[in-house]
Amino acid sequence: MQVPPFDLTEQLHQLGEALEDAVLQVLRSGQYIGGATIARFEQQFAEAVGVPHAIGCNSGTDALVLALRGLGIGEGDEVITSSFSFFATAEAISAVGATPVFVDVEESTYLIDLERIEAALTPATKAVMPVHLFGRPVDMERLGQIAAAHQLLVIEDCAQATGASWAGRPVGGWGDAGCFSFFPTKNLGAAGDGGAVTCRDPQLAARIRELAVHGMLRRYLHTSLGYNSRLDAMQAAVLSVKLPHLPGWVERRQQLASTYRSELADLQGLLLPAAGPGGHSWNQFVVRVPRCPSAQAGCGGGCQPSSDSATYGLPESCCRDWLKQTLAEAGVNTIIYYPIPIHRQPAYAQLGYGPGSLPITERLTAEVLSLPIFPELSSEQQATVTAVLRQLVAQPLSLAS
Repeated sequence: MQVPPFDLTEQLHQLGEALEDAVLQVLRSGQYIGGATIARFEQQFAEAVGVPHAIGCNSGTDALVLALRGLGIGEGDEVITSSFSFFATAEAISAVGATPVFVDVEESTYLIDLERIEAALTPATKAVMPVHLFGRPVDMERLGQIAAAHQLLVIEDCAQATGASWAGRPVGGWGDAGCFSFFPTKNLGAAGDGGAVTCRDPQLAARIRELAVHGMLRRYLHTSLGYNSRLDAMQAAVLSVKLPHLPGWVERRQQLASTYRSELADLQGLLLPAAGPGGHSWNQFVVRVPRCPSAQAGCGGGCQPSSDSATYGLPESCCRDWLKQTLAEAGVNTIIYYPIPIHRQPAYAQLGYGPGSLPITERLTAEVLSLPIFPELSSEQQATVTAVLRQLVAQPLSLAS
């Protein structure tokens, strides 16, 4: 049995008729940009996040850029964030002229270490951008206290955490702005790119709306240099169909994560993600491979060092890479999020973060492996994943074979 890391075909099978009707209504309306379909989804999404305002845009990356611009962050400012994330987290900060300042993450959560934020503050620090990575929410109560004490803005990167919550409040509703991605494989995915910014401040919402349409206050009156970043009506129609299913999909992800944790708990060759708070939405289920899973001590010379490790000064990842390859040969397909941390990317070499500057982040990138998890993953498919893992991790296989 082949098990994919994610599969959108079953979702289409379940919702196909409703999705087709919604898209056809947009096509027949002739209004593909703006209009009632967009307004309806924005209202629905704002209600789901528990805020008054949601502004649709072209992508999760654009959501970050728009939120930063809307909050006045730009040249000369610094924004504290995590390097263990997709590149867009830092890229958006740089895109507005500010500088990302990276702090290490907690080993147990993969999330920004809140205890390290204050040490990273400088007179130029204007904001902090927590990343709710893999669907696990950052402790927003504690972060809010830190931000208030130092008068910092908070922009939540919720790209992987739609449907997640902290202390009963959805992510995206805690900070000054929340930024979401509707990339097809997210918890709430469009049929292409899409994103949204959520906020409570009506003036900020109005500012972001202007920036998203060329800085246009009203038709042909441009108050600033903005962007062309709009969520199109067909994507909004697709998202409106899917949004009511989000709570059930998140619950199913939580069930799958619980099963993984139960079935794999005794495998000493794997480190499982912590269960986390009740609001974890499990966009990914990411295990760690700290050593060769098929031998008690080291690789025995059977697997080859990766080129990335030497090139970018990172810890060796050959044990994890071997497991990924061997799983694929057995029909279980996995993904690595992320093999090279942002601070070690060539694009940020000028910031001067050398090897070992963020040791936990660097170790995680050499060890993490994301197992298949999506709402439509069947019990049989998950059983295949766990059975193959148990065989590979428990038995002393020859890495040279």
